Amino acid sequence: MSKSLKKLVEESREKNQPEVDMSDRGISNMLDVNGLFSLSHITQLVLSHNKLTTVPANIAELKNLEVLNFFNNQIEELPTQISSLQKLKHLNLGMNRLNTLPRGFGSLPALEVLDLTYNNLNESSLPGNFFYLTTLRALYLSDNDFEILPPDIGKLTKLQILSLRDNDLISLPKEIGELTQLKELHIQGNRLTVLPPELGNLDLTGQKQVFKAENNPWVTPIADQFQLGVSHVFEYIRSETYKYFAVELPGPGRLEHVKSQNQTNATILSYLGNGLCI
Repeated sequence: MSKSLKKLVEESREKNQPEVDMSDRGISNMLDVNGLFSLSHITQLVLSHNKLTTVPANIAELKNLEVLNFFNNQIEELPTQISSLQKLKHLNLGMNRLNTLPRGFGSLPALEVLDLTYNNLNESSLPGNFFYLTTLRALYLSDNDFEILPPDIGKLTKLQILSLRDNDLISLPKEIGELTQLKELHIQGNRLTVLPPELGNLDLTGQKQVFKAENNPWVTPIADQFQLGVSHVFEYIRSETYKYFAVELPGPGRLEHVKSQNQTNATILSYLGNGLCI
């Protein structure tokens, strides 16, 4: 262990410093940092921009952590003991190599911000209790491999920011309409063709709201509304016409054709049907 790291540990212990920043120190193993796990008083630990591949089970000894930052490492797996951090509010695991999350990961009762951007995660990577994280205010899942978003996303009713940019999403679940506190939704760079009518329950058209949805293969009626602006998109998906023809069937992203009453409706049906042949 370098003298500078040893000094950081000693100063934190002697001065009872709550924050420890070990970013960009070339650390490849947390166990090599002598005394790190004896700092049970610390509330913030920053280990971003290092060379970590794993997180040891000893992380549970840092029981007072509120902020834990592992951004830009090479972490491939997490220990189940990470769920022992009952005071953790902010967890940054962005830009790592995670392809799964440990069993019990959803048992973090204070977690408000979770960043999983730039990993190798998909819908099968999430443990059964992931959506027990009902205290979450911000969830970043961008630049992963999600094709669907589980319906249980609707349980995260305190979410204000949801970032799903640059995945492989082919649909959004209707339960996304239950996230009524959402202020930012990022879905650009996916394979979305239509939007669930329930998205219209959300207020994402104001000056303080953010709705990003470019670089998706939208069906023509929706693409046309995007040309006019976000407010037109939401007005359209809230319309009775759209709701009438967007009858959800089991399975993600599938809409039932309902018999049209006139040529205009038939055209809309054609757009919707063609857009969902995936």
